[in-house]
Amino acid sequence: MIPYFAQPAWQIGPVTIHAFGIAVGLATWLGLGIAQRRFETLGLDPQVGQRLAGWVAVGGIVGAHLFALLLYFPGKLQSDPWLILRVWEDISSIGGMMGGIAGALLFFAMRRDLDRQTKLAYLDVVAFAFPAALALGRLGCAFAHDHPGTVTSFPLAIDATSEAARAYIRDVYADAGLPLPEFHSGMGFHDLGLYEFLYLSLVIVPLFALWRGQRRAAGFYLTAFAALYLPVRFAFDILRVADVRYVGLTPAQWVAALTLAGLPFVAMRQRKLRFVVSGVVILVAGWACWGGRV
Repeated sequence: MIPYFAQPAWQIGPVTIHAFGIAVGLATWLGLGIAQRRFETLGLDPQVGQRLAGWVAVGGIVGAHLFALLLYFPGKLQSDPWLILRVWEDISSIGGMMGGIAGALLFFAMRRDLDRQTKLAYLDVVAFAFPAALALGRLGCAFAHDHPGTVTSFPLAIDATSEAARAYIRDVYADAGLPLPEFHSGMGFHDLGLYEFLYLSLVIVPLFALWRGQRRAAGFYLTAFAALYLPVRFAFDILRVADVRYVGLTPAQWVAALTLAGLPFVAMRQRKLRFVVSGVVILVAGWACWGGRV
């Protein structure tokens, strides 16, 4: 198992810099750099791409914060309405994705000089660069242990041998109103930020790098990311302890299930297969709602 350690932090005068913040900053820089090179490679206007990236970034920040507040922590907003303005607190990656798409749509709504296929090509570049940036951001989540899962003996879990690790995961269970876990030899807890970092780094990023050499239809990377990422994110969320659930699913699982159920009608040509795949998604989501949680 992986040893438990507290999130690294550095004090510079009155400011505390955490490893998570550094990872997010590097992720933003990496994503923008990859997108810029991709715009140039595909013959798209880099200036238009930079403006699009700005709208996506702002939309992502706002969406990440609002999604977290409204769906994950609605009680916080009731007790502290000014929290809505502190966009650096309480964020959600799924909310950031939705906000980024909303920002892109607003940007394109003001660009009547671009046709639909060109707009999709620009957005596809953002989708191409996003997995690498998200992976680095998830590394920051792993440093912070801010997506803890259930107690387990899984080899890639965080070792709960130390008293600090046990105190941390017990607090997580207590905050969720669950019975405190019992620890035995070889026990730890799932770190879902770490798992997502590994999945993105070892599967999605290499696949995108492999596919980049061939000319792809606009929208290919948007569809590929949704198809590769959302089912795994849905599965990982089953292991979460502290996340709020609505009818058995976390907010992220609802977004993943609804997106995957609708994706076949956009990406598949065979009508019967569309309904089959969409039906499977609905059945899996239903299983998770009513008894599939572990």
